[in-house]
Order: sequence, then C-alpha cells, then structure tokens
Amino acid sequence: MALIAWTEKLSVGVAKIDKEHQGLVDLLNSLHDGMLAGQGKDALGPTLAKLVQYTERHFAGEEVLFRLHAYPKAAEHKKEHDALTAKVKLLEIDYRSGKSALTGDLMTFLRDWLTKHIMGVDMQYKPFFAQKGVK
Repeated sequence: MALIAWTEKLSVGVAKIDKEHQGLVDLLNSLHDGMLAGQGKDALGPTLAKLVQYTERHFAGEEVLFRLHAYPKAAEHKKEHDALTAKVKLLEIDYRSGKSALTGDLMTFLRDWLTKHIMGVDMQYKPFFAQKGVK
C-alpha cells in the first residue's frame, strides 16, 4: 500500500524536478512497504541511506536552477532545504544506531515533510519558473 500517491497536484511544472519528486515518493513508498513487511534494519537501512542521498542531490539541483534564473527566494528556500536535509540525516543516524525504529509515526512525518515541502515551499517557485519558460 502506497504511503504517497503521485498526482499532478504535486507537479511544479518543471519536468526534471517533477521526476525527482516522483523518485522521492517512490523511495518513501519503498521504505513504507519494507516497514509494513517487517523487514529488518539490514534491509531498510540502505533504502533510508538512498533517501538521504537522493534528497541531497535533488535539493542541490533545485538550487542550481535558482542560481541560473536568479530566483528571488533562493536563500530562504535553501534554508528550508538545509533544515530538511539535517532532519533526514539525523533520522538515518538514529535508525542505524538503534535509537529509533521505522514506525508509522516516522513514516507519517516523512510523508508530511515531503508533501508539505512540495505543496508549500516548492509551489512558490512554480509561477516564477513558468514565467521564465523553464519546463
């Protein structure tokens, strides 16, 4: 059962970013499916590590677009990226060290984090990139 279903309402109108967001959705769904199947730390650890790496690459790519097109809210958006990256890294460290487990509450946090980031912060640049002709 999918934790998040990708819909067009999550689209920011930039194909590369949308594809990466879909990849993040897929990773969260994979992590959720593994948790529901009772897979252990050895199985879920690599998926969580991929989520951290994918998030870092995705945010770096967005930030390149911000610089290329002089997005006026770039600094504010980057602060959001830095905070979210730090949270996900801490989750991975805590999971690997046994301080926390992948629970329904944690998966809900990750789902909400991703959807709120896309629907809230990322949607702010949608009209800007559309006006610049970035697709």
